Amino acid sequence: MAHIGIIGSGIIGLASAYACARRGHQVTLIDRNPARRDGCSFGNAGMVVPSHFIPLAAPGMVALGLKWMWNPESPFYIKPRLDPDLIRWAWNFWKASTPEHVRKSAPLIRDLSLASRTAFVELAREDGFDFGLVERGLLMLCKSTRTLEEESKTAEQARSLNIPAEVLDAAQLARLEPDVTMDVAGAVYFPKDCHLSPGLLMAGLQERLASRNTRFLWNTEVTGWRLGQGRIAAVETSAGPIEADQFVLAGGSWSPGTGTGLDLHLPMQAGKGYSLTVTHPRQLPRICSIFTEARVAVTPMGSTLRFGGTMEIAGLNEDINPIRVQGIIKSVPKFYPAFTPDDFKGIQPWHGLRPCSPDGLPYIGRTRNHSNLVVATGHAMMGLSLGPITGQLVAQLIDGEKPSIDLSLLSPDRYN
Repeated sequence: MAHIGIIGSGIIGLASAYACARRGHQVTLIDRNPARRDGCSFGNAGMVVPSHFIPLAAPGMVALGLKWMWNPESPFYIKPRLDPDLIRWAWNFWKASTPEHVRKSAPLIRDLSLASRTAFVELAREDGFDFGLVERGLLMLCKSTRTLEEESKTAEQARSLNIPAEVLDAAQLARLEPDVTMDVAGAVYFPKDCHLSPGLLMAGLQERLASRNTRFLWNTEVTGWRLGQGRIAAVETSAGPIEADQFVLAGGSWSPGTGTGLDLHLPMQAGKGYSLTVTHPRQLPRICSIFTEARVAVTPMGSTLRFGGTMEIAGLNEDINPIRVQGIIKSVPKFYPAFTPDDFKGIQPWHGLRPCSPDGLPYIGRTRNHSNLVVATGHAMMGLSLGPITGQLVAQLIDGEKPSIDLSLLSPDRYN
């Protein structure tokens, strides 16, 4: 049994801790936040998405991003600022946005997503672990015929990767999802996708870790690292030094700063997202959806309905931008005409900072500089979806096993 020190208690940190604890390791979780926290692992859309096999850095994304930047309510926004890290990140994003990058990355993302989906199903079968997993697929709702044609090409690409996908016209869609009125041309249906309640998942993992004698250090800042002979001897914190046999850096958007002193090069930008949860929706769909043109995710969670979206690159800034929230609200009646902006009155928007790497792939693996460090961060909008498989891979690396999935494209040293 080894002692594992994990920095970060978002979904990646908790999933890694859970996988290590199940293997009999002693785990100490260190987090800068209190136990009752509300980071990007809690208020997201709760989707598990094998359908999302195309990385964020893909052909056309740079041009689309530049177009959207001039609309303050658009799904994507980069706050202009003279920041060398942002400039380098944008340059690497541009270099990665190629067909070759998609060709190499798509099978890997598929494998990660399908393995994570299997792990979620297994978690849901554990005694008393109910986190609202619903296996009904996902709908990419297309307002226009042109968008439906474009998404049909993605469906064809998905099928070439053995990911089931069906193109539905408006009539077929209405039969599949009869409980909500939609004003769309059609949809692409991905039956392998599913959704869950992130809050229930996070609480359940935390409870199970507590029962396995995991030590939690809340309100604890990492202040430095004690190094020696190619290893980390201890992490220096506001609660004093914490020694461990192995360390896992899973600090989300704060990972580059937390890793200062470790000679890591993890280009990262925080992508702010927002969500609003309607507690008594006028209509409640059975299947989670994405408004394709608006890039807004819609997820039924029990009797509530969550709408989430936007990617706002504005640094480690947690201010709520009401203009971007309005962009989400305005999109809803365009796709769901039974809803009105009044349905969102009085709802406090949630926000979270998603850790975005330049190539759209997470950082998972060991680093050459420190033999007892595993990095697990940079999952962007896929953190919840890829949480369980990331935890399993971390545990395999901790135990010196060959990872069940090839991690060469995810190396934390790839920008060194």
